[in-house]
Amino acid sequence: MTYIQILTQNYTLILVLNIFLSIIILSLERKNPTSALAWLFFMALLPGIGFMFYLLLSQNISKRKIFYYTLEESTTYNTLLEKQLIAFSQNKFQFNDPDLKQYSDMIIFHNRLSNSFYTQNNQIIIYTNGKKKFDALLEAIHNAKKHIHLQYYIVKNDNLSQKIFDACRLKAMEGVEVRFLIDSIGGRKIPRRAIKELEASGCEISFFFPSHIKIFNTKANYRNHRKIAVIDGEIGFIGGFNIGDEYLGYKKKFGKWRDTHLRIVGAAVMSLQIRFLLDWRTASKNEVENSSKYVNIPKISKGHAGIQIVDSGPDNINEQIKQGYLKMIYGAKKYIYIQTPYFVPDESIMDALKIAASSGVNVHIMFPNKPDHIFVYWATYSFIGELLNYGVKASIYDDGFIHTKTIVVDDLLASVGTCNFDIRSFKLNFEVNAFIYDKATTVKLRNIFEDDILVSKAFTKTIYAERSFIIKVKESISRLFSPVL
Repeated sequence: MTYIQILTQNYTLILVLNIFLSIIILSLERKNPTSALAWLFFMALLPGIGFMFYLLLSQNISKRKIFYYTLEESTTYNTLLEKQLIAFSQNKFQFNDPDLKQYSDMIIFHNRLSNSFYTQNNQIIIYTNGKKKFDALLEAIHNAKKHIHLQYYIVKNDNLSQKIFDACRLKAMEGVEVRFLIDSIGGRKIPRRAIKELEASGCEISFFFPSHIKIFNTKANYRNHRKIAVIDGEIGFIGGFNIGDEYLGYKKKFGKWRDTHLRIVGAAVMSLQIRFLLDWRTASKNEVENSSKYVNIPKISKGHAGIQIVDSGPDNINEQIKQGYLKMIYGAKKYIYIQTPYFVPDESIMDALKIAASSGVNVHIMFPNKPDHIFVYWATYSFIGELLNYGVKASIYDDGFIHTKTIVVDDLLASVGTCNFDIRSFKLNFEVNAFIYDKATTVKLRNIFEDDILVSKAFTKTIYAERSFIIKVKESISRLFSPVL
């Protein structure tokens, strides 16, 4: 048998096997034809190898029970949710600000879809600078008396992480409970020595969805992207900053790092605490004893901001944060300001933004001037370019790298958290956002956006139309694979 005959036979076998594997993908992805087509195209380009990537990156875990409440937690929290739902249904809920009553349907929506409890006694501080955010976090850690709960997607091995580790070790040696939850892939650069030092001081440290095989993680696509800190059950942090020197603006590749993080004091901290405990229980072998001492409504707060903490992830098909974004977009009357590093939306978000802009709403999207992930950047370019034809305004942030995940609507409603405007955040990552009902906070976020416009350049239809042929090719390829980016 000649070499050509052997090659032909093997190629025929690969093609037959590829057809069989393609049928498997069609059956598994029957509820998501766009994703199925993207995977089929990928397999056609790389027969056999494409299916291996599918197994690695596209497991369906929506039917698995990953997170568990204790009976006590479930009883306490469900009782609060039910009482609040009854108050809204009977029109008896008293708003601090009567103007917020128009969002009753959205509060009920998050209550039902996301089991999110609405609180309105919260004080919010906004951080757009990494140094100020981490100075505030370190101060809270230093003043902790009972417990410190930290959860981050990325923790680097550098000066900032060492400061956080040192602060945690000191508090643990003072008798404060310290729990540190890190995503396994995001924390892969932390040296074993640092982990042992934390544990030796009394800190508990766990990794989310770790791999049992070196450099191969079967859950590579399902990462815990949440950034949460809860100190003594009274102070909470949520937003976009990870732990690393680059988030302080010390990395030449990105330069200045522009992000948004919140410090919250008030009853919403309870919801952040519950989210942390659920994630911790999934990742750690160390049980949290008597969790009721952590799950309670803080009594001290001088604030008046309304907040619902909403989480989402691949364990739930409802895409709760995305649905919250859609409610905000469809409910907007005056303006929608969006800041995101990645804009790779699905059809529902695209349609909502087109309808809003065509209806006279001032829709303005801000994205970075440099790529963090090449394919995602050019897909972003393509999607925003399409929206320009419907009257959407766009700005390219030109003062470093913008990583914030923020949407502000009509001076009354906003969302800040970890969820980007992309399919990965909507479907694949575990995310958490604070949905904020408060004029003072949203006006501050609006002003921040408008200040950012001053250091951005307009992305217009003319600029987009004059892009080069090479950029058009990059867009076409990137957009084709957008469902699996």
